Formats: sequence, structure tokens, C-alpha cells
Amino acid sequence: MQQLFFLALAAIALISGVLVVFQTHPLRSALWLIVNFFAVAGLYLLAHAEFIAAIQIIVYAGAIMVLFLFVIMLLNLRRPEEAPPGYRLGQKLAAVALAALSAVVLVYGFFQAQIPLAKETTVSVGNTESIAQSLFTNYLLPFEVTSVLLLVAIVGAVILSKSKLK
Repeated sequence: MQQLFFLALAAIALISGVLVVFQTHPLRSALWLIVNFFAVAGLYLLAHAEFIAAIQIIVYAGAIMVLFLFVIMLLNLRRPEEAPPGYRLGQKLAAVALAALSAVVLVYGFFQAQIPLAKETTVSVGNTESIAQSLFTNYLLPFEVTSVLLLVAIVGAVILSKSKLK
């Protein structure tokens, strides 16, 4: 039963990820990205990483997507005009070539992977406590750098929008 849930969630994540890329309207793309975030959160739940699943929904599907939608609405993106046939043919060929190369690398990695047998382990500390301990001791600097980077991105979006209003 767990494998069925995994396959369903993985299929939803893959299909919604493809739809994020191929949508022409940015709002529809953002909505498919939310579907993708929820599918990935379900995969985390299947892996018994409840804290990461909750953070996936709260931070990514909540806060980050609100920021994305805010920027999309702020920039007032419209549907692109129809391009003439043969327009950007080189970019399309390069994209297909990179996608094929990525598929070959993934298939090669899949067949070369040495998957160890699962072992039953007992953890003395819960999932949330171990993540918090690791985050605020070993990874404190990257955590703080990420928060400053997000702040700079928000300030940059506001500055870009203000310059277009004048």
C-alpha cells in the first residue's frame, strides 16, 4: 500500500513539475508549483520525515509561494505574444539535448546505484529535536546567510517595482 502511495505522489510530483515548466501563464505555473510542493511533502511523510513535510508545506507552499505570487502580480506579467515559426530554434534544440543528456545521466546513475538494505534503527532523539540541534549548531552560518539572502531578494523586488511605477 505504501508503494502505491509513493508511486501516486511521485507521478503527481513529476507531472506537476513538467506543467510548471510548460505553462505559458505565470500564475498557472505557480499554482502547479504548489501542487508539486504538496506532493513532495507527501513523499516526505512516507519517508517518516514529518518535520520536513510540515516545513515543506508551511515554508514553501505557504510563504515562498505567497512571495512568488506577490512578485508575479507586482510585475504584471502578461501572456507572451506568438512568436514566428522557427523563432529561437537553437534554444529549443539545446533544451532537448540537455534534457536527453540529463535522462541518460539519471538512468546511468539509477543502474549504478548500490542501494543498501534498510536497517531498523532506534533514534533516541526525535526528528524535530535532531534537526534543530543540527541547524543551530553545525549549520548556523548557512541558516543566517539564507535569511539575509531572502531579505535582500525582497528588498530588490520592492526596489524594482518602485522604479517601474515612476
